[in-house]
Amino acid sequence: MNDADSRDHAMTSPKIIVLDDDPTGSQTVHGCLLLMQWDVETLKLGLADESPIFFILTNTRAMPPEQALATTQQVCQNLKQAIAQSAVQDFLVVSRSDSTLRGHYPIETDAIAEALGGFDAHFLTPAFFEGGRFTKDSVHYLMVNGVPTPVHKTEFAQDSVFGYQHSYLPDYVAEKTQGRIPAEQVERLLLGEIRSGVLERLMQLHDNQCVAVDAETQADMNRFAQDVLAASAAGKRFLFRSAASLLTALANLPPQPVAAEAMAQYVRGGKPGAVIVGSHVKKTTEQLEALLKLPGTAAIEVNVAEIQTNPHLLAQTLAQVKQSYAAGQTPVIFTSRQELSFADAQTRLDFGVAVSRLLMDVLRGLPDDIGFLISKGGITSNDTLSDGLALRSARLLGQILPGVSVITTAADHPQFPNLPVVLFPGNVGDQSALAMAYQKLTAA
Repeated sequence: MNDADSRDHAMTSPKIIVLDDDPTGSQTVHGCLLLMQWDVETLKLGLADESPIFFILTNTRAMPPEQALATTQQVCQNLKQAIAQSAVQDFLVVSRSDSTLRGHYPIETDAIAEALGGFDAHFLTPAFFEGGRFTKDSVHYLMVNGVPTPVHKTEFAQDSVFGYQHSYLPDYVAEKTQGRIPAEQVERLLLGEIRSGVLERLMQLHDNQCVAVDAETQADMNRFAQDVLAASAAGKRFLFRSAASLLTALANLPPQPVAAEAMAQYVRGGKPGAVIVGSHVKKTTEQLEALLKLPGTAAIEVNVAEIQTNPHLLAQTLAQVKQSYAAGQTPVIFTSRQELSFADAQTRLDFGVAVSRLLMDVLRGLPDDIGFLISKGGITSNDTLSDGLALRSARLLGQILPGVSVITTAADHPQFPNLPVVLFPGNVGDQSALAMAYQKLTAA
């Protein structure tokens, strides 16, 4: 492609606007903006940015349905104004969500369609290859110990807030829309079609048809994205309910400029860091155990059962943090691992908010000169950016491990300037992954 061609391509490439229901959806891209606020002026920053893609971190997965709906509506109303005031002509909207099918579907896609309207289709593209999730014959799979397992047979389908009974996406859609979109009305793009090209089929879609998309490899997703961009250039308007791998394909970014092995250069003063672990899925617990075996780490458990009863919990935790940091160790602050039971989903969500509030108080109480921060868990990472660090926006450096992003705070941050922050989803990586991220940052 010569310079003129690439300029033409840049002019016709739609801006990819991602409403991310937790802050880990940027786990396959780099160099773009993450927006923690969504007032019109902040959204215009994303629209004007040179990167083809930007993320609005709504954190709706941590909210009850009514709040998720209101938040999505507010983002879309502001987005409509920001787009009207910017030079952006063409855009694609992605409702980025969990690759194990947990989240507020169809609440969020319905709200986006109503506010930004006129979509010809909304696509379900939950494949996330770095995390071992792929879709074949419209069935969504997760690799569990090397075995492709339909997601409804995994722990994620038992989620007390977002549980479901189907891995076959048309049945999942029918279940989640309570029959408003029957399974037989869901269009299916199967692997053979994706690989031979689906542009003609995309051009025939209309009236926000629901489409389940197969993808077994990144090459499948890249081929699908190519056809999506061609259809979009021809005037079709599309919405996506997607995991991260589609974003890689749509953004079509050059290779990441900062190698994962070079991330240690951003550690401030070569000092120990801090790790905050909120996620309690089984994979996180296994990764935590591996991390705590490494020299230089100090285990600090927060017994969340005491949140309502122990007024000294924060002070006790911070005293341990300061003691271990003064001894040259990286404090690893983690919530107690036992699963508590709750009367209902709302009580569970409220308790999660209380736990997160405590963790953010711990974060703000960390020594100001820590070298780095690792935030483990999707909701924990969102709260780290928007609450603990109180960021309006952040620039994504790239990935330190597949599916694990690093941002840096601004030079004028009042408490932690130029701090590298690792956003580590709860359910990504093998048992050694958290330990590997720590080792990459502490490599002499």
